[in-house]
Parts: sequence; structure tokens; C-alpha cells
Amino acid sequence: MALTNISRRSLVDTVIAQLRAQIASGHWRCDERIPTEDQLAASLGVGRNTLREAIRALVHIGMLEVRQGDGTYVISDRDPSATLRQVDNATLRDQLEVRRALEIEAARLAAQRRTDSDLAAMRLYLDERGSWSDEASLEEFVERDARFHLSIVEASHNTALLELYRYFWGSIQGTIARTEHELNLPEPTLAAHESIYEAIALGDAEAAALAAYQLLTPAIDAIRTETSA
Repeated sequence: MALTNISRRSLVDTVIAQLRAQIASGHWRCDERIPTEDQLAASLGVGRNTLREAIRALVHIGMLEVRQGDGTYVISDRDPSATLRQVDNATLRDQLEVRRALEIEAARLAAQRRTDSDLAAMRLYLDERGSWSDEASLEEFVERDARFHLSIVEASHNTALLELYRYFWGSIQGTIARTEHELNLPEPTLAAHESIYEAIALGDAEAAALAAYQLLTPAIDAIRTETSA
């Protein structure tokens, strides 16, 4: 069998995986300083440049933090990218149920807390959303639809909810695309979106939550029926 060249990228990925495993196993705990670059490079048998690239990657995803003059510390034992991969690999029904839960609470809070500028933004994005037609690509429509939903979450004025929604942004856009594109799924109508906006505009929290619930429930029920058949 012929030998294959091991790329630098593959080596960096291997080092990332080993460092991540040390953190996930609890060998290095949160708020603990990890060994120095020289120690890690020697233990792993790699150059310092390779090690630094791996550390930068883990800093970028929020597992490590470099403290100038003090070393590199563990700040999280969870890999956000792994969480997102698990969400992306979940069933469409599971993804829609989570999205529905987030949007119900967002609509309820938005009805209670929205400002005039929030309403103006929602109205603008809803008008821009329209309905998907052959005149616009699915990708463009998904972006417009997602922006309307994000404006509702922003109007909730709940920072944690907004950050959580943004965290799942890619998966949320994926659910929009699939409910529009898959012929066996009832797509959320423009009228259903209008109902959410109107309830928020009236300040009716329970009506807004109900409208948000009703938006995705037909698609969820259709999937449940299909899988149980």
C-alpha cells in the first residue's frame, strides 16, 4: 500500500482533537491553566507553530483563553461546534420543536416589551419576506424569512434568548428551507406570520405565543404522522 502525505492541516486537527479530549475528560478543568507551549509540543511531538494553531482554534470556539503573561486557561469543557453538529444531525421534527419553543417565548415577550422601533422593524422585514415564488431563489427567501423571526426575538429584549437563537441561526435557516422546499410538508403561510405580528402589535402576549405555536405545528404534525405510518 502506498504511503500518503500527511498534511499540516491534518496534524493540526489531530492536535486539536487531543487537546479537546483532555478538556472533555476533565484532565484539565475549567479555570485551570494548561501546560506551557514547550511542554505540550514536547508531549505531542509537534512543532510550536502547529501547537499554536491548534490552541488558536480552541480559543476561537470558546474552550480556551490566552491570558497575556499568565498562560492559557480552560474556560469551557463543551465544544460549541460539536453541539451544533449534533443539532444539525437531529431529525427535522426535533429541530422544529426546539425552534417552536424558542419562538413561542420570543413572541410572548415581544408582545410585552416591544417598542415602536421594534414594531417598525418587524413590519419592514415581514413586508420584505412576502411569499416564496419563482422570482426569488430559495436561499434569498430563507434569509428574508429568518430575518423577520430574528426581529421578533430582538423585540423580546432578552439577551440570553437572543444569543441562543443566534447560536442556532444556521439550523433555524435550514428548517425554513426544508419546510418551504419539501412538498410533503405544509409551509408556514404569510397569513400565519401576519398573525404573530398583529398579536405583538396589540400587546397580546398569549395570542402572540399561540400564533407562534400554530406557525410550525402543521409541519411538525405532518412529520409525526409520516413517521408513525
